[in-house]
Amino acid sequence: MTTSITEVETNGVERIPDADRTARPVDLFRLAFGGANTFATCVLGAFPILFGLSFWQGLTATVLGLLAGALLLAPMSLFGPRNGTNNAVSSSAHLGVHGRVVGSFLSLLTAVAFFSISVWSSGDALVGGAHRLADVPESDVTYGIAYAIFAGLVLVVCVYGFRFMLMVNKIAVVAASALFVLGAFAFAGDFDAGYAGSFASTSDPLFWPSFVGAALIVLSNPVSFGAFLGDWARYIPADTPRRRVMGAAFLAQAATLLPFVFGLATASIIATKAAKYVDPAAPNYVGGLLAISPGWYFLPLCLIALIGGLSTGTTALYGTGLDVSSVFTRFSRVQSTFFIGALSIAFIFVGRFALNLTQSISTFATLIITCTAPWMIVMALGYVTRRGWYDADALQVFNRRQTGGRYWFNHGWNWRGLSTWLLSAGVALLFTNLPGQFVGPLGDLANGTDISLPVGLVLAAVLYLVLLTVFPEPRAVYGPDGPRFVRASDTPVPPITDADEQPAPEPAAAL
Repeated sequence: MTTSITEVETNGVERIPDADRTARPVDLFRLAFGGANTFATCVLGAFPILFGLSFWQGLTATVLGLLAGALLLAPMSLFGPRNGTNNAVSSSAHLGVHGRVVGSFLSLLTAVAFFSISVWSSGDALVGGAHRLADVPESDVTYGIAYAIFAGLVLVVCVYGFRFMLMVNKIAVVAASALFVLGAFAFAGDFDAGYAGSFASTSDPLFWPSFVGAALIVLSNPVSFGAFLGDWARYIPADTPRRRVMGAAFLAQAATLLPFVFGLATASIIATKAAKYVDPAAPNYVGGLLAISPGWYFLPLCLIALIGGLSTGTTALYGTGLDVSSVFTRFSRVQSTFFIGALSIAFIFVGRFALNLTQSISTFATLIITCTAPWMIVMALGYVTRRGWYDADALQVFNRRQTGGRYWFNHGWNWRGLSTWLLSAGVALLFTNLPGQFVGPLGDLANGTDISLPVGLVLAAVLYLVLLTVFPEPRAVYGPDGPRFVRASDTPVPPITDADEQPAPEPAAAL
């Protein structure tokens, strides 16, 4: 049965029926690319210039960070088609029926923050553009109205659900891309690819920390989608070739080179013509962009802010509502979306007007990488060792308030995956180095270069495989073909029982 875009989606995190799974990999591309083809991505693209890199150095850091992040993200697209549910629920197979809340927690923090960044950046651009076009006053009241209208539009789209989001993103992908390309003509006369930056040579002691830091901020954008891909990929049929699904996820991130380069190029112009806006102590990319834009491009900028911000906000908030409904199963997806949306809007207003708690984007980006990347490694390696085999019914134990099943492990917790995530993320934090913002106790071991990401990724990969080998999981979790690369034990798994039922006297035999 096909759902109309004007019908409110009622599906939660239960497995999507096969009849309703009519999406294609290109739809995944549209949603993932549309959610990143935005003003917020342009802001991230400006950071190489803020860090003092030249245009070409910044472009190199951007390409390396983007490709590395896309490769890390691509396997996260496989769980939705395989299990018909979101990635947090699928993580039950590797972190346990209860341990899956880790994925929900990560996606909640990421979504609320990106929703806030989207509303802030797009609202500021809309008000700034309106001020230049129609002399609309730039006051707290004006900003508040812009934020409220924008956040309300996002909430409405999210409540309608997947089909409506897909329609919005079909428009957003084409429209925003065209407007960014139009920007190439708007700024062509002022752009200088020879912009030299602040470093006389790569031997400067601050160059490599700045280069790596810029690449990590770019990489954070695709990594931030890790917990969300299943929200949309679950509508893709299970028999869709894996290479096509992964290819769509990879290409969606590779395509964001467009807004990243737009941000990088315009930031280099701002640094030359309006340097006060790229002051590292108080950078204001949106203000600088409006300051250097020709008058005829103000309206396209406002449209980019509206279309792109709406796309980012909906992809973030939709996933949050879905995840909250999966943890607090008394709430429907619509109720959870309204609840989280209201909290997010309150956070936007308090952070912007009352407490001025707008987080540093670079710090937030690094925390995304630090906390989410090890979780993604556990998921990807878990998929490989399981040969892509999952028991979709056992994944729903938590949502049905049941106990037992293949993924019950130790009272609903799989300490192998959980320990890997906790230890890897914790150690990576120790190596974090963001001068002036956050420097971990071991952050200076690499001469000021932030090596938190490689440390976290390598540690997670090694530790998880070692734990799976030394402390093998029950054979029942691996399916008929058995494990790949690791051992399995003959430990029996308990049967699935409802909360009000008495468990069977003897656990079921391992399959």
